[in-house]
Amino acid sequence: MKVTVLGAAGSIGQALSLLLKMKLPDNSHLSLYDISPVTPGIALDLSHIPTSVKTEGFDGTQTKEALSNTNIVLISAGFARKPGMDRSDLFKLNAKIIQHLIEEVAEYSPNALIGIITNPVNSMVPVAASVLKKAGVYNKNKLFGITTLDIIRSNAFIAKLKQKNPTKINTPVIGGHSGITILPLLSQLTKDYCFSEKEIVDLTKKVQTAGNAVLEAKAGGGSATLAMSAAATRFTLSLIRGLEGEKNIIEYAYVEGNTTYATFFSQPLLFGRDGIIEYLSIGNLSQFEQNTISNMIKTLNNDICIGEEFIK
Repeated sequence: MKVTVLGAAGSIGQALSLLLKMKLPDNSHLSLYDISPVTPGIALDLSHIPTSVKTEGFDGTQTKEALSNTNIVLISAGFARKPGMDRSDLFKLNAKIIQHLIEEVAEYSPNALIGIITNPVNSMVPVAASVLKKAGVYNKNKLFGITTLDIIRSNAFIAKLKQKNPTKINTPVIGGHSGITILPLLSQLTKDYCFSEKEIVDLTKKVQTAGNAVLEAKAGGGSATLAMSAAATRFTLSLIRGLEGEKNIIEYAYVEGNTTYATFFSQPLLFGRDGIIEYLSIGNLSQFEQNTISNMIKTLNNDICIGEEFIK
């Protein structure tokens, strides 16, 4: 199994690469790429960790080598959001980067599963889809916006509130991956987690604003990188389990799916040997959740439109 990280020298890229080196299946191949000349050194550093995962590092002139014969491509390249920066500012900085990297993926690994980490995910996934379509290699079953961070945050916040074991919680989160477009489905948790109306409102808001909270807490020193790396690792391992034929592997991701709400939407997905093998129902929603979707759709569709229009 070969996994390629594009943007491996960044804050997320390095933490993600470390976790993958520790957790990928035995004898996997971890390929690290970044325009930074330090990337081969990062791979060498990781190679000193005694696991059977092979690590190689490639700089800006070696995209083909990094991507050849890869099964999964993870893209964390780009600029992180800083205090005072909104998502539209971030889009302007990162869209060209994603366009260029997806063009390289289309040429050198057109059959790979692609996980987009770079923000704003709501717009970056449509950018990637448009580039792949233009190249004639788009497969909606193989392109994902990784939104697992919203799930693990929800799990952590609920566990603290209810004094439960966070590893026993798996909160469904649908919609998009920023602000009001994030919707944890608290109504779908088991009866062990009963929430008052105020708790539902407060928890939903806390998940939606968690990224801003980290930005402020880091006081300009970075964005949410460590939890994102853990989330992306979990998602990648689930993809691999599906590729290897394990049954009933379900994760949520932002994809071109089958909901009536928006062209791209985070929803439950069943993984298999070809990526997504089934788009699952989001299930029954509470009135609060239905209202939240109604309130988010204009924002989400605008985010999608920005991404799609960028390539035209």
